[in-house]
Amino acid sequence: MKQITYFAAGCFWHVQYVFDMIKGVVETEVGYMGGDEKKYPSPRDHEIYHEETGYAETIKVVFDDTKTTYSNLLNAFWNEHDPTSKNKQGNDIGSQYRAVIFYTSEKEKKMAEESLEMMKMRYAHKGKEVYTTVEPAKMFFRAEEYHQKFLERH
Repeated sequence: MKQITYFAAGCFWHVQYVFDMIKGVVETEVGYMGGDEKKYPSPRDHEIYHEETGYAETIKVVFDDTKTTYSNLLNAFWNEHDPTSKNKQGNDIGSQYRAVIFYTSEKEKKMAEESLEMMKMRYAHKGKEVYTTVEPAKMFFRAEEYHQKFLERH
């Protein structure tokens, strides 16, 4: 059965490319989530680079839960970003590049929070803080067409 979930982990171009490689992922889209929907009801890329919008570059992942699991997607998410980097991934800096697991159900919330706690314990032994958050999914705003499958096309 098809399921939908959302992740933010830095620039969405790379994250989309990685999730597209996972067997069982049926479709991905890049967009924006987690911002001020009243003040910015239809965010565009030139707006989200202003930190006051609150949006994060986000990937929508549609997956077949008979071919992959949410747990597998969580593992891919944790492997694709540095959770100890606040509002920054690689050369991309700003709150739009923050790392977030956006959950769509209580089951996802529980699994996401458990994975976050494991990461916090792992990095606490190294004296590092984890900045990745777990938040309820809000409205997903599809990014401009030129952002979709960007790395695949270039």
